[in-house]
Amino acid sequence: MTTAASTGNPAWAPLRNRIYRMLFIAQLVSNIGLWMQTVGAQWFLVEHHSSAVIIALVQTASLLPTLFLALPAGGLADLLDRRRLLIAVSVYTALAAGVLTFLAWTDVLTPVMLLAMTFLLGCGSALSAPAWQAIQPELVPKEQIPAASALGSVTVNGARAVGPAIGGVLVAAAGPGAVFAINALTFLAIIGALIWWRRPADNKAVDRERFGRSMVTGMHYIQSAPVVRRIMLRSALFAFPASALWALLPLASSENLHFGASGYGLVLGLLGAGALIGVVVYPRVRKKLSANGVLVGSAVAYAVGVVAVAYLPIWAVLPLLLVAGAAWIGTLTTLNASIQLSLAPWVRARGMSIYLLVFMGSQALGSFIWGVIASHTGFATGLLISAVLLVIAAASVKALPLRPETGTLPRGVSTAWPTPMVVFGPEPEDGPVIITNTFRVRPGELEQFEQEMIAVGRARRRTGAYSWGLYCHGGDSDVRVEQFTVPSWGEFEHQHRERWTDSDHDLITAALAHTVTGATEDEQQLFALRAKVRSSSASTK
Repeated sequence: MTTAASTGNPAWAPLRNRIYRMLFIAQLVSNIGLWMQTVGAQWFLVEHHSSAVIIALVQTASLLPTLFLALPAGGLADLLDRRRLLIAVSVYTALAAGVLTFLAWTDVLTPVMLLAMTFLLGCGSALSAPAWQAIQPELVPKEQIPAASALGSVTVNGARAVGPAIGGVLVAAAGPGAVFAINALTFLAIIGALIWWRRPADNKAVDRERFGRSMVTGMHYIQSAPVVRRIMLRSALFAFPASALWALLPLASSENLHFGASGYGLVLGLLGAGALIGVVVYPRVRKKLSANGVLVGSAVAYAVGVVAVAYLPIWAVLPLLLVAGAAWIGTLTTLNASIQLSLAPWVRARGMSIYLLVFMGSQALGSFIWGVIASHTGFATGLLISAVLLVIAAASVKALPLRPETGTLPRGVSTAWPTPMVVFGPEPEDGPVIITNTFRVRPGELEQFEQEMIAVGRARRRTGAYSWGLYCHGGDSDVRVEQFTVPSWGEFEHQHRERWTDSDHDLITAALAHTVTGATEDEQQLFALRAKVRSSSASTK
């Protein structure tokens, strides 16, 4: 990992890292082009008198690919060289943006074609997002990850502060085709920065996982990780109602604020400027409030901004949009930093892909639903309903807070799991393999041992097991036998060499504290019979 010299954890500390700074600037340039394109796309539909549903579908079309591609993208980012993957996807996205530009300049672009091209551009974003998120911990020290997460949001929200204003002026002066063309050119900045970055080659201890199996393993990890599941729940509870503002803002800007394209760019710019303010203020707020406190305050502040856009006059709306932008970044920074610090390195891209699927999927579904509501009841009613849901989401933090251990678990790979001794050379695909561990528990401590082993069982499933159980020995009441199954010998190798983290080891250590010897009495690996009748069992004492 490349580190940056720093004292403390200031908001801008990661930018002292030359590699991080170069990629940050490239992303900022590209995102400015993306927000210019968003203004061009939405105003193109407004000028063509499209319905509220069609206009809201711009957000849905750009976010919907995440639902289909997030998990495969996470698997690819964990299996392939992330730098090369990002270069390939950036080239594809640049070509798609070029095609959209050509359609606009030749005056054959229709609303349906625009939504289709927006979907294709969204596919590029969905394929690259997990890899972008997963490389952050490679670039900065652990203590700078919250700051890096906030700065990552700056590349989006700083672009939102600048891109829409520029895009609105260009749309008014030269039409949507001009901003589509600039968006295509900005991808050259991303491609150039990635080519310049010399990322160290991956050094895998064992063969890479199979693609299909890697996605299943990622799902098992999330299913058995209560900390991560809670972060994803909080993201959905915020993203769904919050998406109403982004989906209905073009209508509100036109009908309530009576703005044209340039004015709409100004409104988006204020949200982006508010996000930049939030980045500066966020480290100070975190010193006074817990992560859960930030989530509550941000949801309420964002709700105030939503109501303002629907009902208040322009002089009141503009400052409250700054507040809403800061609230948006407060929530995203808190959630992004929490999940990056909570995921184990071996599954980080897959975990981030599922997180993005939940967050972006909630936005995509929300955008469509808010568009339908606005079509039947008006945009103001839709925004009011979303504000009420945001307040409910804030209140739910008391019952469903981020868990206390969020972001604090040690995620280094543990070397404490002994290498199993087998009497033959199993192939990576041999399996399924049943692993049994025998423990002799101290008299009177059986209940404590069994409680500790429940957490161990979750750790086994997180790291690759698809079944787990704890059993009482029929001939000795003080003996307990743990059994879990992994799909193959190669999966077992991944599990104990790459995936078993220090925090997982702490769980088994806590359970072993209740045993007579403080260690496993016996471990066995049982291989399934194959067509060639190749089977064996091996044990370590």
